[in-house]
Amino acid sequence: MTDVTVEFRKYDGRLSARWTAKRLGADAHGTWLATAQGIRVESADGGWSTRFPYVLCVPQHAWWTATFCRPPGPEVYCDVSTPAQWARDGAEVRIVDLDLDVVRLPGAEPHIEDEDEFAVHRERLGYPEHVVAEALSSCSWLYEAVRRQSPAELFSSAYLPWLGRV
Repeated sequence: MTDVTVEFRKYDGRLSARWTAKRLGADAHGTWLATAQGIRVESADGGWSTRFPYVLCVPQHAWWTATFCRPPGPEVYCDVSTPAQWARDGAEVRIVDLDLDVVRLPGAEPHIEDEDEFAVHRERLGYPEHVVAEALSSCSWLYEAVRRQSPAELFSSAYLPWLGRV
């Protein structure tokens, strides 16, 4: 397993989160990165330490990422974002967070978070219309895909072997 710097920024370039994860591998869904409990995360607001282990799926060319957590974390936490940009050597991935999140807590149906933040940033940071359209479309797709009865393999079972390696 090799180290990968994961960097999420807001649309204005402000650091949202940066930490070091371990590359587990890749499959048809994307590249899988593992983060252990207690890893330090930097942010523009100071930072924090991770409270539970998780894996992050970074798909190619998609306007989202998906995090799958061990209890007591959320089962699924998807960030609507611009497509990931990888460094040539694969040691860093940069993603622009577009505020909207689709979250599924244990035993619950998904819900959407930060719609208010998206609306404010859409105006204040000047999201172009194509970015707004991609973000809203991705959020809608994610919401349906993350539902408990959804046949979307990524959100029902494909993540389990990766999470088992953390």
